[in-house]
Amino acid sequence: MINAKKIEEIAQQVTDVIPDGLKTLANDFEDKTKTVLQRKLSQLDVVTREEFDVQTQVLIKTRSKLADLEARLAELEANATNTD
Repeated sequence: MINAKKIEEIAQQVTDVIPDGLKTLANDFEDKTKTVLQRKLSQLDVVTREEFDVQTQVLIKTRSKLADLEARLAELEANATNTD
């Protein structure tokens, strides 16, 4: 497994040897990239994690209720068949 701390150390070592001019350019590039990504992601039709989790719980409850109703229907159909 890859050690995240070791990767950070290596990344820091690489960053430390980059000349200041390139660091500024890299920081500007990172800032602009973040801005563009945030703008584009906000345009996507997505939901928050919280909304997703809420809908997941609703779906679980709905599936459970559906299973109960299917079992009850099967029971009623079996009783109706037995009385005929």
